[in-house]
Amino acid sequence: MKRGNYIPQHFLFGLLLVLLSVFFYALHYLVFRDKHHIFIYLLGDIAFVFIEVLLVTLIIHQLLSEREKRAMLKKLNMVIGAFFSEVGTSLLRHFMEFDTNAGKLSKHLIVDQGWSPEHFTQMRIVLHKHKHAIDSRTGNLEGLQSFIVDKRAFLLRLLENPNLLEHESFTELLWAVFHLAEELSYRISVKDLAETDYKHLSGDIQRAHQLLVREWLSHMEHLKNNYPYLFSLAVRTNPFDPNASVEVE
Repeated sequence: MKRGNYIPQHFLFGLLLVLLSVFFYALHYLVFRDKHHIFIYLLGDIAFVFIEVLLVTLIIHQLLSEREKRAMLKKLNMVIGAFFSEVGTSLLRHFMEFDTNAGKLSKHLIVDQGWSPEHFTQMRIVLHKHKHAIDSRTGNLEGLQSFIVDKRAFLLRLLENPNLLEHESFTELLWAVFHLAEELSYRISVKDLAETDYKHLSGDIQRAHQLLVREWLSHMEHLKNNYPYLFSLAVRTNPFDPNASVEVE
């Protein structure tokens, strides 16, 4: 069929509905001979259409959208939780070996049950102002390489999740970590690299570390507000707390 002669099915369906409406109005007139009654109900129905549009498109649709968004965010937070269990928490420990300012930051991130929403907000301000000082020569670069390259398949599966499009900051974090994994995977050895190469890796580690710390803090707040039992474990395995112990005291 030629494109110019094609009539969309929804147009034909709409035309059919209009013709059926005209038919039944005509039938009503032929049977009852009452134009006054027809126009009263016709105008009443047309007037209600605007209220129906308000109810359906602005109120009901908004409620359904909010419900879908909450369900999607719940699934997304499960993905973020899986990321920190599998990669994120251990990766923070690796990154801290390269941060010469780690001690200044760690003392602020001893999260516990007493933290309020205001405390988390204030800590975000501290993180925004904090200057990470990453040097890829000061930590166990071989250990980081072995760990993160081994997690590439897991990171790639996370990036394939379409729900991540709704969480821009976490997506940015995944790309930063995945990029670092790629950089390290292409190097057979990370010993005796050129100074420019160490500097480049320092920049990649700093980018991923900065994003990871911020996302970790948001994740901790989410656990505290919604999953107290998971928050308890996260506190006992806090990578910033040198005294943290998984054993319950």
